[in-house]
Amino acid sequence: MISDTTNKRVVVKIGSTSLTRQHGQISRRKLEKLVDEVVRLKDNGHEVLLVSSGAVAAGYRKLGFLQRPTALTEKQAAASIGQGLLMEAYSELFLSHGYVASQILITRDDFSAEDRYNNVRNTINILLERGIVPIINENDTVAINQLKFGDNDTLSAKVAGLVDADMLIILSDIDGLYDADPRKHPHAKRFERIYNITPDIEQAAGAAGSTIGTGGMKSKIDAFKIAIASGIPSFLGKASTPDILYDAVYQKAIGTYFEVTTSAMNLNLKKQWIAFNSGPRGEVIVDMRAKNAIMKKKGSLFLPHIQKVKGRFNHGEVVKITDSNDETIGLGVVNYSSEKLLELQNLPQAKLAAHQKPIVDSEQLVCQLHISVPINL
Repeated sequence: MISDTTNKRVVVKIGSTSLTRQHGQISRRKLEKLVDEVVRLKDNGHEVLLVSSGAVAAGYRKLGFLQRPTALTEKQAAASIGQGLLMEAYSELFLSHGYVASQILITRDDFSAEDRYNNVRNTINILLERGIVPIINENDTVAINQLKFGDNDTLSAKVAGLVDADMLIILSDIDGLYDADPRKHPHAKRFERIYNITPDIEQAAGAAGSTIGTGGMKSKIDAFKIAIASGIPSFLGKASTPDILYDAVYQKAIGTYFEVTTSAMNLNLKKQWIAFNSGPRGEVIVDMRAKNAIMKKKGSLFLPHIQKVKGRFNHGEVVKITDSNDETIGLGVVNYSSEKLLELQNLPQAKLAAHQKPIVDSEQLVCQLHISVPINL
């Protein structure tokens, strides 16, 4: 349990339905409640980052739509209006409590390039050190489907890993994860604490439950998988519950806690980037000996065990490692370019066997078997 004297770095994700009215536009009442609770945590010495949805929902009626648009260009236009309205409201409310809010808009492409990934981390760290409240959202105005995180649940988990958060809190319109949809099954049981996300837990996650938001329970489960793999405990609760943020941080809230156990992978920052953000540039197909060494012994990948090289990549880029059945084994940073690897594969057998430098070092390799979420989600 978190003690009253321990200051924490907390990432809070808030969904569209928890910020806007039923038919769009910002709900001042909901926004004030959220800001008041963030301020309470700030006043108690905690650092808080907000991953805030709601730009499209806040802006589409200003664009003349009666319902949330479905076409990409229309959603982008609505986001360009709504994001400004959201930040204006956030800034005004935080300033009334003596805090400054900042805006960070990102796309998946910003995370796939390691230097930009680290730049985002450095920027956020400076803001937090200065007592600022960073408000993060996907840059919906310019992001295309291929460069989207998918939803802000996934984004919040990746941000939590990026900044080495102590806790991820996802606020929704439901007070935790149930073994069945409580809206359809009145006797559904809420999970209070989850130590392992099993297939049964995943099956309990339903589809999206609102026409306002984009993320359903499955996306939240995927987010909690990423957080757990990064060593970050998490919480799912209902945004409208009084004092939900404060109580969640101090382990008193009604909802579902997702705990990190000693068996969790707990990826470091580099491996988080490799697993969840990098985007492989090519592929190497390996034999069964290499597959067993990686999956069972957490070993490195060596030249004699590479059967085929696919695609073009440079030294230091991330490649996908697969077996001859096209099963993904993992991702790793390669020590040679594709051109050099093809050249090395033509060495005489004796020299090939004697080649000692790893093609992919185990310290820069993430095995699919060792984490509970699909790599490069």
